[in-house]
Amino acid sequence: MSSIISCISADALTTLCEELTKHNRISSDDFSRYEVKRGLRNADGTGVMAGLTHICSVDGYYISDGERVPREGQLRYRGIDIKDIVQNCVLEDRFGFEETAWLLMFGNLPTQKQLDFFCSLLADARELPEDFIEDMIMKSPSPNVMNKLSRSVLSLYSYDPDPENTSIENVLRQSIQLLAQMPTIMSYAYQVKRRHYYHKSMYIHPVKPGFTTAQTVLRTIRSHKEFTDEEAKLLDLCLILHAEHGGGNNSAFATRVLTSSLTDTYAAIAAGIGALKGPRHGGANLKVCEMLDFIRRDVEDVTSEDQVADYLCRIIDRKAGDGTGLIYGMGHAVYTLSDPRAVILKKNAKAFAEKYGYAEKFNLIEMVERLTPEVFERVKGSKKKICANVDLYSGLIYEMLNIPEDLFTPLFCVARMAGWSAHRMEELMTGGRIIRPAYKSVSLPRQYYPIRERVEGYINPEYIPQDERN
Repeated sequence: MSSIISCISADALTTLCEELTKHNRISSDDFSRYEVKRGLRNADGTGVMAGLTHICSVDGYYISDGERVPREGQLRYRGIDIKDIVQNCVLEDRFGFEETAWLLMFGNLPTQKQLDFFCSLLADARELPEDFIEDMIMKSPSPNVMNKLSRSVLSLYSYDPDPENTSIENVLRQSIQLLAQMPTIMSYAYQVKRRHYYHKSMYIHPVKPGFTTAQTVLRTIRSHKEFTDEEAKLLDLCLILHAEHGGGNNSAFATRVLTSSLTDTYAAIAAGIGALKGPRHGGANLKVCEMLDFIRRDVEDVTSEDQVADYLCRIIDRKAGDGTGLIYGMGHAVYTLSDPRAVILKKNAKAFAEKYGYAEKFNLIEMVERLTPEVFERVKGSKKKICANVDLYSGLIYEMLNIPEDLFTPLFCVARMAGWSAHRMEELMTGGRIIRPAYKSVSLPRQYYPIRERVEGYINPEYIPQDERN
C-alpha cells in the first residue's frame, strides 16, 4: 500500500512547516491577558460549566471557602455509586455491562424482564450488514483499529434506511445497533490488521447468539474461540467502569458538540471515537504500557524503589520515557485522592496477577503509583494530590486476559458507546442550542498586496507607499 504523502518530499515538508510555524504563534501572555480558559478549564483547574446532565457525576474534591479540598473519588451512574453496581454483580456472579448500558441510556435500573429484552435486542443486532465485512473492513486495513472503528461507523450511515432522522425513537434505534455492533466491528478490524500488517492468520468467527458483550469480544478475537467465565466476568467489569465518565470528558463533549448541530448519529459517534483515540484520553492506556516497557528496559533492578524513583524523575525532566514529561496513568482532572475505577481495577488486578503469574508486573505498577506523588514533589516542588487513574491498571488486566495491545483503546470505545449514546439523546432532548464557544482574535488588521508585490511572504519594500514606510 503506497503512502498518501509519498508525493511530498521531506525537504518540501520542512520548508512548509517553517512557513506554517512562523505565522501561527500566540504568546502565552495573550492567554492570560484575555483571561482565556484553555482546555475549558478555570484558573483553579476545575472545568468550565458548559451544561447540565442526569447521566453521570464525577467527584474528586469539594469547595470550602473558595478552595478545592481533596476527597476520595466518587463515580455515579444516574446517581448510583459505581461501587454498588460492581459489588452487586460480583455478589450475584453475573454480567453487568448490559444492565449498566440500560441504566445510562434509559435513566433507571432495568427489571429482569427489561434486561432480558434488552440483551436479546443487542444479540440480534450484532450481525453487520451483508457484505459489510468484505467491503468496509477487509478491503482497506488500518494500522490503528480506532480509525477503522470510526470509518466503519461512518460507513453504516449508507446502510441505514433513515440515517438523518434525529427523532429520539430513531436515534435510540441507531444507538442500540451501534452498541451491539461495535464489538463485532472491533474484532473483525483487528483480524484484518493481523493478516495485513503482521502476516498472521485471520479468524472471522460468526457471532454467537445469546452471548454478552464481554463474551462476544473474547470469542471473536481468539482463534480457538475459548475463554473462561472468570475471564469474561473480569472483562465485563472493565466495560462497566469504562462505560461513562461525565459530560465534560473529551469524547462525550465532542459527541455533544456535534449533536448540538443536529448532525446524524454516525457523524456524532465517529467524533467521539476520534477524541477517545488520543493519548490524552482513551489512548493513555497504551502509553502506560509503553512507559512500563521503558522502565523495564532501562532500570537495572525494577524491584528497587530508589532506581525506579530516579527513573521517574528522569521521565518528569523529559530525559527518559517518551519525552513528554508525563507519567502516564497518574493524575486526573477531577480525582485527587483516588479514582474509584482504579481502586476497583487494582483490587481485581492484584488477585488475578497473584493467581496467574503476573505479580512482578503488578508490583512495578503499584510502585509507580506509590512513588509518583513524592517524585513530583521532589522534581517540581508541587504538593498537589496525585492519584492513579483508570489507565494505570487497565492495560495489565487486558494483558492478563491475553488481549492484544491493538485492542486496548478500542475496548474502551466498545464500552463508552453506552455513555456517548446517553449524552447524544440527552443533548437532543435538553440542549436546544448549537454549542459555540468564543475565540478571541489576536491578529492585527493588515493590507492586502497583489502577488507581484510579495517576496517570499514579505512585502517588497520598493512597493510600499512612502507614507507607510518607517
